[in-house]
Amino acid sequence: MSNNRHADSAQPTVVEGAVPADFDLGAVRAFVAITEERYFSEAAVRLGISQQAISKRIAKLEADLGLRLFFRSRNGAGLTEDGRAFLPHARALTGIADQALEALRGRRRALRVDVLDTRLASIDLIRAFHQAVEGADIDIVTSDGFRTARVSLAHGLVDAAFGRISGTLEEDLGALPAYLEPLHLLVAAGHPLAGRSRLRMAELSGTTAWMPGNTEGSEWAEFYRFLGAEFGITMDTSGPDFGYEHFVQEIAANRRVSFIGESTRVPWHPDTVRLPLVDPVPVYPWWLLRHQQNPHPTLGLLAAHVTDACPPYDPRRQWLPEPDRAAFPRP
Repeated sequence: MSNNRHADSAQPTVVEGAVPADFDLGAVRAFVAITEERYFSEAAVRLGISQQAISKRIAKLEADLGLRLFFRSRNGAGLTEDGRAFLPHARALTGIADQALEALRGRRRALRVDVLDTRLASIDLIRAFHQAVEGADIDIVTSDGFRTARVSLAHGLVDAAFGRISGTLEEDLGALPAYLEPLHLLVAAGHPLAGRSRLRMAELSGTTAWMPGNTEGSEWAEFYRFLGAEFGITMDTSGPDFGYEHFVQEIAANRRVSFIGESTRVPWHPDTVRLPLVDPVPVYPWWLLRHQQNPHPTLGLLAAHVTDACPPYDPRRQWLPEPDRAAFPRP
């Protein structure tokens, strides 16, 4: 045995002309496990890998170092002199790696979800998920829709976004259909339509709907262009858009009409009325947009929740723009 140790110690500790190798952390962990278990087979069990795999890791580590780290005997694997010299450094390497992982686990952040506005249906979707999944930590970020949300997702500034898909998505982005929100008509209490309990879409032909928030280039402005073309409705996008309070006051004071989502929480006003729309029910499509490579653990849970909760699209009683129809499930 002493002759083996002497032969091992005679090996050079520096290989002349060799380039220092980048350590394979898995191989270093295997080295430490073998020194503590003494047998390759026991160390393999501890690491959850095969004995062949652990032998390959050690062979590669020895090749990278240009040193022999172990000798084998009846009592298991013993350290050579070079192996003993390497052991404290190997333990330091694995210890630093473990500390780094623990620090990152401690810094696990909330899931950042982008929404257009906190008064819209997307907030209800997020709230339902938060109530269904215990411990889900969420931060809400507001933007001006998918035009900027796409950039934020690409740069990791947000993890997910809710809105309507418009145009072709970038290859690294994925979208899941999330919700179909029925539309209502908001009218002044003095408007001729205000006394109705609901309105058929055909009755709105020739109507002008005031939509000051329909920003040119936005996905919702495109949706209402499709809606107007389908049912003969003119969209008046003149502004300025001073917010929901001013919007509701203008509807009431000037006997205007406008479309809003069923879940949209506009300020209450005594001189406005919300009317459901039927035959067909126009529905606004909400999607969940995410980056395909985002590893946040809560993101997968949100995606699964959205998929399970998404209602089907029924073309017999609902209306969607043609580009949105194919992706939503059918009854």
